[in-house]
Amino acid sequence: MPNWLRKSFFVLITILTFGMVTPSQAFLYENTNHLKASKASDVEEAEESTESTADDVNIIDKEIFIRQMVKEAGVQSYEKFGTKIGPVIEDEFNEVIIPNIEKAIQEVAMQFPDESLAHLRVTETPGGGVSEKIFHITNSQTNEDVIRFHVRRDHPPQQGYWFNFHYHTHHDCFQAHHDLGAIYWDKNTPPKWMS
Repeated sequence: MPNWLRKSFFVLITILTFGMVTPSQAFLYENTNHLKASKASDVEEAEESTESTADDVNIIDKEIFIRQMVKEAGVQSYEKFGTKIGPVIEDEFNEVIIPNIEKAIQEVAMQFPDESLAHLRVTETPGGGVSEKIFHITNSQTNEDVIRFHVRRDHPPQQGYWFNFHYHTHHDCFQAHHDLGAIYWDKNTPPKWMS
């Protein structure tokens, strides 16, 4: 197997698993006896590829960024739902709300150059009790929110309780509600978040 193909495979696995799993070094350098370390050009090429890889660490592909953010959105959402609400609404949440969250994150990702995506982070603590906050995406360089994802409990007269999922953006100082969808709960009052 050509050396460039091995290295590409190594990088691909690392990216797809978000660095959690990396192929063994033995796989990457399996046929080291075929390499001629005595050639100065080989050594220089290896150093150049290492330098370029180090420079590319801060550049994140938009697709990878979106997948990572959607994954973290799911984790934060289920943490907020808790064990009482989560199992009841999880199917509809996965079918309706998660795809809409992904679209909103795609819109955010398109507004930033690839090198700036590395500075966007998901907040780690959803709001409990009756708080609307699910998670926010913030810029770690400026410590400012870029987009806020919330869920509100609605109780229209004689219609029972609904969970209204929406988000706010920094473009209008987080004033406008951008709808993600609504999930019906029941006529009974839902438990508090994170319970």
